[in-house]
Amino acid sequence: MLKFLTAGESHGKCLIGILEGMVSNMPLTEEDINKELERRQKGYGRSERMKMEKDRAEILSGVRNGKTTGAPITILIENKDWENWKDFMNIEKVKEGKERYIPRPGHADLSGFLKYNFEDLRNVIERASARETAIRVAIGAICKKLLNEFGVKIYSRVKRIGSVEDEGNINDIKENYEKIETSLTRCLKKEKEMMEEIDRVSKNGDTIGGIFEIIVEGVCPGLGSYVHWEKRLDAKIAYILISIPGVKGVEIGLGFEGVNLSGSQFHDEIFYKNKIQWKTNNSGGIEGGMTNGNDIWIKCFMKPIPTLKRGLSSIDIRNLEEKKYEYERSDICAVIPASIIGENLLAFILASEYIEKFGGDCLEDLKNNYKNYIQRIKKFWI
Repeated sequence: MLKFLTAGESHGKCLIGILEGMVSNMPLTEEDINKELERRQKGYGRSERMKMEKDRAEILSGVRNGKTTGAPITILIENKDWENWKDFMNIEKVKEGKERYIPRPGHADLSGFLKYNFEDLRNVIERASARETAIRVAIGAICKKLLNEFGVKIYSRVKRIGSVEDEGNINDIKENYEKIETSLTRCLKKEKEMMEEIDRVSKNGDTIGGIFEIIVEGVCPGLGSYVHWEKRLDAKIAYILISIPGVKGVEIGLGFEGVNLSGSQFHDEIFYKNKIQWKTNNSGGIEGGMTNGNDIWIKCFMKPIPTLKRGLSSIDIRNLEEKKYEYERSDICAVIPASIIGENLLAFILASEYIEKFGGDCLEDLKNNYKNYIQRIKKFWI
């Protein structure tokens, strides 16, 4: 089973990630990771920091001669803005001037201040920042490489920003994915309207949220388990996706839209034509906590970014007087990069499930065990 740990602050010297449990002999380069980091930084409505950072990953351990060794993989991403903040983020004596005393509504500021007994909010702001997702994307990029070995493909798109909803279904997304990848809003048909929606709220000093969608093709049936609650794959997926800062809801398959359907309309009827097939995919490819061989289909709602130029009412923690919080740069809309973050975190969960189910310390053993399983079920799935 895979596990990972991240460390670092938004304006600290760097971000660090350690991935434990990856099999040996899997081809991996820094460029494999950097491609995903570049995707995360794109998108309409991002802050000026995205022009500054140009994230690049450095592999510090766990890879030799272009292949994983089976040892923990350590990744480092430098924060380019560190030079402007090093006096304020020093591990010994800190220069005054970057303290924050007014918690931002919708952020971790107030709760973190109370929990950890800080004198100001800076420590909370630095670690709770969505900047940390850069290193999680790097971890996910490694997991995507493993999934590629099994023919698994992950797609995503922005389905909605504010009141503007994109068109097209799952098949449209897969067939026109190059268009999504080159779109400034990562959508099929509503790029112009989504950009106008972002511009509209930006002029008012406001922010906006939306929905992103993820589809996974080629996942074998039987990942996850119904035997224990914590082994259910849909639970694991919801858990990791809602850990993305700002994500407040996760739907698997038809999700909340299913409230309008009866049982006979909602459930995916099964038939056989050369292999098992389904008339619909309302379950999102997961039944009883396990993959059934259909596409995994997920939607996530991301709230509007809580750091607004116009400010919201709050209090000063020093004297409890009512004040507007001090604005620091932020995105206007983060739904677009969130779709990339979601892809890579989902890749981590699925890669972990492949390793847990098929076992083996090296890629060769893992693939052999997988082939034996597919041989057994091929008349049903392949």
